Amino acid sequence: MTLVLDRRKLLAGAGSLALFSGLAPVSWAAPKFSRYPFSLGVAAGDPWPDGFVIWTRLAPEPLAEHGGMPMAAVPVRWEVAEDARFARIVQSGAAVARPELGHSVHVELGGLKPARPYWYRFLVEGAEASPVGTARTAPAAGATVDRLRLAVAGCQAYPQGWYEAWRHISQEPDLDAVFHYGDYIYESAMHPATKNMLIRDAGGSIVSRDHFGDEIYSVDDYRRRYAQYKSDPDLQAAHAAAAFVMSFDDHEVDNNWASRFDQDGTPPEAFLLRRFAAMQAWYENVPVRRAQMPGPGGITMYRRLDFGGLLRMHVLDTRSYRDDQPCEKPGETACRTTSGPETTIMGKAQEAWLDQGFASKARWNLVAQQVFVMPLYVTAADGTRQLRPGPDNWSGYPAARARLVRSIARHKLSNVVIATGDAHIHAVGTVPMRDDAPDGPAAAVEFLATSITSGGDGTPGETPRHKTLRAASPNVALLNDQRGYQLFDITAKEWRTDVKVMDQVQAPGGAISSLARFAVEPNRPMLHRL
Repeated sequence: MTLVLDRRKLLAGAGSLALFSGLAPVSWAAPKFSRYPFSLGVAAGDPWPDGFVIWTRLAPEPLAEHGGMPMAAVPVRWEVAEDARFARIVQSGAAVARPELGHSVHVELGGLKPARPYWYRFLVEGAEASPVGTARTAPAAGATVDRLRLAVAGCQAYPQGWYEAWRHISQEPDLDAVFHYGDYIYESAMHPATKNMLIRDAGGSIVSRDHFGDEIYSVDDYRRRYAQYKSDPDLQAAHAAAAFVMSFDDHEVDNNWASRFDQDGTPPEAFLLRRFAAMQAWYENVPVRRAQMPGPGGITMYRRLDFGGLLRMHVLDTRSYRDDQPCEKPGETACRTTSGPETTIMGKAQEAWLDQGFASKARWNLVAQQVFVMPLYVTAADGTRQLRPGPDNWSGYPAARARLVRSIARHKLSNVVIATGDAHIHAVGTVPMRDDAPDGPAAAVEFLATSITSGGDGTPGETPRHKTLRAASPNVALLNDQRGYQLFDITAKEWRTDVKVMDQVQAPGGAISSLARFAVEPNRPMLHRL
């Protein structure tokens, strides 16, 4: 059905909204859409007790210039209801899809009831209504919470497989939120691994899921790449099914970037232009609050979410403030040649912020971040155990890891769980109090979720490489090379993690199953395999 809106009321409502200070209204448009403008779906994010963010982006022709939109502001209405049929609408209003922000819309809802589901949709003149999304508000501050259920996923290289893991996530019951750890898009024209990776359709024919265009640098490039990824129906289904807590890692900008540095030695002043374009496009395409909108001084992505008295979630940014990665071999350039006690992966301000946040009475602390925290080890030729190098994770920043451990110990916390991604594997283990004592006391438990597609089908069972790593790493309980995601079921007495794997992603029809389940108790950072 086509919804006919009263345009005078719509413009009046939209014009009264001061969505972004300093961005005065430009010419209004009521375009005649050649195609459905909500082609990228809807999404919600960052649940608070009284609301969450709802998002959409108008793009009738997603891969065309400007998504097929005119260079003018377009008024968009939104509605929030207590039921999926919108018989009980509790809030409605108008927003502005601005060309400066890729015709995206971010509405920060407030005044809703805690710990309950709501349904939302968007309306624009001359087009069918948007898909309907649903999200749950967080429990009230300090409230007793019987149970929380979170999913963890990321690393979704579009050319390397189908997104059916997202479809399975959309069908998981009773999700309170999804933590997306990053690598929402990939910036390259073609990932080298994709050249030898065959993608097939349901009939068994080889098909292409190649990236549209070359490597991306400008804001228009990044917008188009997001549009290609977000056009996928399985990803849209997951966004419509639950609120996402969005992070970013490296591929939202460039592989292995660190602060002002890329891996190619680009002058920082040039790379910062690319980084700003990438961060603007990230903001435009994900359901985050205005506090995460990039500005001349950069972006503040790290933030904290509380779920009653049960869980405090610390969302970290391990990219924007880190020192450059350490060099791995003599003579390398575009890397760091020295390490010292001040070397950081989070930056001083974020470290202090996290330490302050640990001073809470929450039953659990979830550190939601991007790259391996727990150290891995190898056995040297002489039979001794040695720390495995990790230039792009916390092992490349051992002083920062030691400070994190000291912060946990100083607050006398035994309830810290770390959620991680990036490595394209499932990994489960603990962060030892000392790097030189991996079989000694632990500071935290870490669950690293594998990729949605990056790496292709992968290998069932334990690979020889992972078997060797586990043999040298007594703090590691599981390593697995399949695709999938993880589910966290959290109660006051126990944290359970379900490690989910796909049997295939390079062809459609992939089935999901549970590879392993682990339990943790809040009074001791120790894993129990169920």
